Amino acid sequence: MFNPRSSYFILPVYFILLFFLNSFQLSAQQIYPIKGTVVDRDSGIPLPKVSLVEIGRGQNTIANDQGEYLLDLAKGTHFIRIAYVGYASQTIEIDVQGADVRNIQLQQNLNQLMEVSVVGSTKATDISSPQMSQNRLTINEISKIPAIFGEVDPLKAILQLPGVTNAGEGSSGFNVRGGSSDQNLVLLDEAPIFTSSHLLGLFSVFNPDIIENLTLYKGGIPARYGGRVSSVLDVKTRIMTAPKFELNGGIGLITSRLTTIVPFSKDKGAILLSGRSSYAHLFLKATGNENIAYFYDLNAKVNYSFGENNRVSLSAYLGSDALGISDNFINDYGNTFINGNWEHKFSKKLISTLTLLYSGYDFRLRINPIGLDWTAGINSTKFQYDIVQQASQRLKLSYGLSSVYYQIKPGEIVPFGDRSPVNALKLIDKNSFETSAYIQAEQELSPGLNLSYGVRISSFLRMGGRDLNLYESAPVVYDKQLGIYNSAQPNAVQRFAKNKIVDKFIYPEPRLALSVQLNERESIKLSYHRIVQYLHLISNTNSPTPVDVWTPSDRYFKPQIADQLGLGYFRNLDNNQYSLEVETYFKKVQNRLDYIDGANLVGNDALEQVILSGKSRAYGLEVLFRKNYGKLTGWLSYTLSRTEQQTRGANSDEPGINNGNWYLTNFDKPHNLSLTSFYKLNDKLSIGATFTYQTGRPTSYPVGKFDYAGIQIPIYGARNAYRLPDFHHLDLSLSYIPNPKSIKRIRGEWVLSIYNLYNRKNTSSVNFGQNGDTYQSESIRLSIFGIVPAITYNFKFK
Repeated sequence: MFNPRSSYFILPVYFILLFFLNSFQLSAQQIYPIKGTVVDRDSGIPLPKVSLVEIGRGQNTIANDQGEYLLDLAKGTHFIRIAYVGYASQTIEIDVQGADVRNIQLQQNLNQLMEVSVVGSTKATDISSPQMSQNRLTINEISKIPAIFGEVDPLKAILQLPGVTNAGEGSSGFNVRGGSSDQNLVLLDEAPIFTSSHLLGLFSVFNPDIIENLTLYKGGIPARYGGRVSSVLDVKTRIMTAPKFELNGGIGLITSRLTTIVPFSKDKGAILLSGRSSYAHLFLKATGNENIAYFYDLNAKVNYSFGENNRVSLSAYLGSDALGISDNFINDYGNTFINGNWEHKFSKKLISTLTLLYSGYDFRLRINPIGLDWTAGINSTKFQYDIVQQASQRLKLSYGLSSVYYQIKPGEIVPFGDRSPVNALKLIDKNSFETSAYIQAEQELSPGLNLSYGVRISSFLRMGGRDLNLYESAPVVYDKQLGIYNSAQPNAVQRFAKNKIVDKFIYPEPRLALSVQLNERESIKLSYHRIVQYLHLISNTNSPTPVDVWTPSDRYFKPQIADQLGLGYFRNLDNNQYSLEVETYFKKVQNRLDYIDGANLVGNDALEQVILSGKSRAYGLEVLFRKNYGKLTGWLSYTLSRTEQQTRGANSDEPGINNGNWYLTNFDKPHNLSLTSFYKLNDKLSIGATFTYQTGRPTSYPVGKFDYAGIQIPIYGARNAYRLPDFHHLDLSLSYIPNPKSIKRIRGEWVLSIYNLYNRKNTSSVNFGQNGDTYQSESIRLSIFGIVPAITYNFKFK
C-alpha cells in the first residue's frame, strides 16, 4: 500500500518540474496562436477530434470534443491539412502575421442518412500521439454494422474491435483484454452507467441518434480516468452549437425511437429530447401470452452559451426494463442520471470544466407465488473539476480533482400476502467516499518524439453505519476431511457509527506513454499504467445480471490493482488509404475475487464468508488493419491472448481453487477474429457485413458421478478445464435511400439486416443431467439465436 508520507516529497517535486517545463521556451522563433472551430458545413455542428497537420513541418493537433483547435505557428505562410472520416479532406493556406481566429467548414462526402452525427477518429492512424490502445467508431460506421433485430447498437459494435469480447449471444456487458464486465468504466456524459444493457443484453442503453463521441481506452489510460482496471468507454451525447431544428427517428420490428433538437435564444442554446421503446410484449399479449419483456429510455439535454467563454449544459437519462413470466415473476431495473456541466475559458490556452452529477441503478424482483418483494441498487454523487492548459507550443497540461460518494443498497426483502413463507430482511447500506487528483503532461521532446506522463492519486474511505464481523483466523475455513471450504462463524462484532471510517486506502496511479516516430508513416509506441478499482461486482455468472450486487473495498475486499504494459507498431500505407496497428500487452491484477464452490450470494450480508482473493494475468497480441477510403472500407481485427487466475487459500496448507494452480478465467478466448466491411454500390445502396469467430469460452464439466439415495450426483474436475464449442456467425445489412439527392427537408432510409446468415447454433451453455426415460447421463446444449432477419425505417426532418 502507498505510504502517504512519501507523497509529501514526491508531489511537490513533480509540480515544480512541470512548472519549469511550462516556463521553458523551446523555440526562439516568434510564435502566434491560431485557433478556431471545425464544423459541418451544412448543419454547423462542431466536429470533434478532427486532425490538423502542418504540411512539411509535421506539427499536428487534434480538435477537442467541441471541435476547437489550437496551433502555435511561426510568422509566415503555412499549409494545414484537415482530415476527418466521412468528410472531404482539404488543405488551407494560412499567412500568419499575428494571433488569429480561423474557423473551418468541412463538407460531407457520403450520402448516408446519419452522417450529420458523424464523429470519431481521423481516417489515418495518428502515429505521432503517444496515446495507444485507443479505438473510436463513428456513428456512420456503427449504423452500417448489422445488428440483431436491426437495432443500431454502439455497444455491440465495439465487439468488432481487437481485444473486446463478451460472454456470448444474449449476454450483457463486454470484456476487454480478458477482464470481467465490472472492470469496465462506462460513462455517458461523464455519468457512470452501472448496467449498460437492456433486456439482459439484447440492446444497449445508448440511443445512437444522440451520440456525439464514443472512445474506448484499453491501455495507456489517461490519468483523468480511474476506478476500473480493464477499460474506459467514454460516450458523449451530441454538442449543439448553432443548431438547426431537427427531427429524426426510426421504426423497427421490436423498437422505435424519436429525437428532436430545438434551438432557442437566437441560436445561443438548444434542447435535445430523445425517446426509445420496445413493444414486442404487445404482440405477445395479442397471442394470449401473458409474459412481458420491454424497455424504454429517455434522454434530454440543454446547451446554452454565455458569450464566447462560458458554455453550460444539463443532461439527463432515464431507462427502465421490465421482465415478467405470466403473473408469477416480475423484474424491474434501470439506470438514472442527471449531469450539470460548466465549461469556462480563462484564456485561449486555459479551459476549465466543472461537473456535478448524480447516477443511480435500481433493481426490483417480485415473486408472487411465494410473496417475495426484493429491492436493491447503487447511487453515486460526483463532483469533478478539470483544467486543460496549453502551456507552450510543445507542452500541454491536464489536471483536476474529483470526489464521489457511493451509497450501495445490498437489498431489502419484504414479504407480502397472508401465506408468505419469506422472512423480512433488510441488509444495511454500504457507504463510501472515493476522491482523487491527477496531473498529466503531453510533451513533444523533439520532432518525432512525444511523451505523455502523469500520476493520479486516489483514496477511498469505507464508512460505518453497520457492524463488522471479526473472525478468529479468516472468514472462509477449509474442511480437510471433506475437502471443501465452508463459511466461518464470526467470534466478535465491531460496531461503527455512520460517520466513522471503517477502512481507508490511498494509492498512486502512475501513467506513462511514449511515441517514437520512425518516419512520416510509421511509429513505435510504449505505454504503462496502474489503475485501482475500489468497487467489486459480486456475481457468479459470466455475464452481469440485474440481481448482481456491488460492494465497496474494506479489510476483506481489498482494492483491485492493475498494472499494464503495452508496446505497439503503427503505420499508415498507400497515402493513408490503409492503416495498420499491432499491439502486444501484459496485464496483472492483484486482489481479484473468486468464489468457493456452492457460494450463496443472494441476500448474503456476510459476503466475505464465500469469497477467496487471488490474482490474475492477461497477455496477448492485437492486430487491426483498416481500409479507410474507397467504395469498400472496413477493418480486420485479430487477437491472440491468454487470461488466467490463481487463487490460493488463506494458509499454506489449503488448496485454494484448483489446488492453487493457475486456471483459465471465464473470459479467456485465445483466438478472436472479426471482419467488418462496408461497400457503397451507389448513392442509394450500400452493404455492410461482419464475420466473427471466437474460441469457445472456458467451462467446467463433470468428470464422474456417484449415486446418493438413487440420485446421480456429478463430480466436477478442475475449474474451467474444458471449453464450449467455438463461436462464429456472419451478419449482413442492406441500406437503401430512395432519394439521396432530394432537396426536400425530409429524408428516409430502409435498412434490411440478417443476423447469423447461415443459422449457426452457437452454444450458450451445456447442462448435464439424467434422461427421464432411459436414466442415462446426458448433456444438453442451449443456443440463444438462429437466423434473425429484421427491417428498419429511419427518417430525418430538418
